[in-house]
Amino acid sequence: MEFDGKVAIVTGGASGIGEAITNELAENGATVAIADLLEDVGRETARGLEARGFKARVFPVDVSDAAQVGAMVKSVVETYGGVDILVNNAVNSVAAPFLELSDEDWLNHINVKVMGYVRCSREVVPHMERRGGGRIINIGSEVVHLGITPFTAYVAAKGGQNGFNRSLAHELAPWNITVNMVAPGWIPVERHENDPQDLKDGYFASIPMQRWGKPEDLAGTIVYLASEASAFVTGQNIHVNGGVTVH
Repeated sequence: MEFDGKVAIVTGGASGIGEAITNELAENGATVAIADLLEDVGRETARGLEARGFKARVFPVDVSDAAQVGAMVKSVVETYGGVDILVNNAVNSVAAPFLELSDEDWLNHINVKVMGYVRCSREVVPHMERRGGGRIINIGSEVVHLGITPFTAYVAAKGGQNGFNRSLAHELAPWNITVNMVAPGWIPVERHENDPQDLKDGYFASIPMQRWGKPEDLAGTIVYLASEASAFVTGQNIHVNGGVTVH
């Protein structure tokens, strides 16, 4: 299989888009560490994969806490012997008009979306270097290009991820560690259940392919970027949104 013998960490891998990524990597042969704050949900995801003969286990972590991230990666390495693939997917969200956002709101976005990615990458890079290379895949968003409202703090943090992705790709290239980003569109998952219908209708009308994206659409792109087929691809940002940002 594509990733037989490879170890992947997926942050936020217990549910939604993260669960689809976890499933796709496991089904292609990877041993998957589900790094998630939702331990019980992650355990169920892992059990479902194990029941089908795949390898997965939950490693509880809050990516906003450097000590927890360090302990998580250490535990994964002690359990499986190393790390080959990191998918930075953990997310939080606060939607509010700009003037209602406090400093704490802004810092919460940055702490999870930017520093969470930094912490996880910083911990896995030495292990990837020792194994002769690796793959870091960052989950971004189309919102950086669309500038939607009222998500100013969210969009700004996602923009920070873009800069991190490009610069880290350049720095790690000599070590055969590729760094790429996947920018999904609005893919309805659990956390979107209560979104206003008028916003859903307006967004749907903007999708050239005239269908909603599915988590599995994103997972397929992740598999490509994690595989040897993308060995000479780094520093890229691939939009998976049915053509919304083509305009």
